[in-house]
Amino acid sequence: MKIRTYGAARMGAFAVTILSSFILMVNCSSKTTDTAVPAAAAVTIQPVTAEPQGAVTYPRKLRPGDKIAIVSPAGPIDRDIVEKAAAVIRGQGFEPVIYPHAFGRNGHFSGTHDERFADLQAALTDTAVRAILCSRGGYGVVHNLDRLAALPLKDDPKWIIGFSDISALHALMASNNIASIHSSMAKQIMLGADDPDNKMLFGILRGEMPSYTFAPNEYNCTGTATGRLLGGNLAVIADLISTPFDIIRPGSILFIEDVSEPIYKVERILYQLKLSGILPNLKGLIIGQFTDYKPDGNHKRIEDMIHDIVKDYDYPIAFGVPVGHVDHNIPLIESSEATLTVTPEKVTLTLAR
Repeated sequence: MKIRTYGAARMGAFAVTILSSFILMVNCSSKTTDTAVPAAAAVTIQPVTAEPQGAVTYPRKLRPGDKIAIVSPAGPIDRDIVEKAAAVIRGQGFEPVIYPHAFGRNGHFSGTHDERFADLQAALTDTAVRAILCSRGGYGVVHNLDRLAALPLKDDPKWIIGFSDISALHALMASNNIASIHSSMAKQIMLGADDPDNKMLFGILRGEMPSYTFAPNEYNCTGTATGRLLGGNLAVIADLISTPFDIIRPGSILFIEDVSEPIYKVERILYQLKLSGILPNLKGLIIGQFTDYKPDGNHKRIEDMIHDIVKDYDYPIAFGVPVGHVDHNIPLIESSEATLTVTPEKVTLTLAR
């Protein structure tokens, strides 16, 4: 399908009941008890954001010799990691370009606000650059979102590559209806082109559209749905709610992951999404990897808490998907058209333009 870009207007609030054009074959109610509890679905909640609107622009596929910029828009990184990743990129036939402040250090950041913005601005406006690899996450992308939003991003869109704090950059691109790649960064790329996730990443850059199959999970909710794939690090994208970069929207297939967040903080975010009417009105939900947290007095696993909140929703939900701060971190195309199918035997996720 040919993709073209046109202006996207944000819609106003709308009622909780949505007539979906997709057939959902979901049945999670069998996992609930027979205890009589007032149904939460009886409450009318008005969502604060609209469904994704507008056609999506995909940056063009990379050709041999194309330049891939390497920047550090958040935390600092060791030079050795970046140089090894650059060698892998060069071995794939592309030209890595390491930007001036990629090895910088300014406290917890790779540079000042202005230094990090200067690198991103230069990469985003250089017509010879076709993709931008963020060396690592950390914290700091949010410092420059307003200035980056003022750039002519749609004139010559690039592939943004990264995850964790880079979820804020994906939100920036999604707010402009530009596809981007949620994937591992320099530390994983340095492992070589034979790494399965790296193979998939370079395939996407060359124009391939991936599909995945995952093992079943006891907490999965069966069904099938198609919608725009949006998400990332939960803490990062939750902090962008009610900003111009809010990508947690009803009508989408949302994927989430996080690291080092207490269970109660993740629960608080999910209740915010529930009470705002967004969580009940997704097309599908992908639960990635939640790592480096401690059990609390109510839940041994964070997945237990998430399941308690979402188990009664009538859309497909996949738990345990390899997305997040783990060695096996599959690349996903943000803003792509995704079909999520969950059966008792397996989970499939297919991405399309």
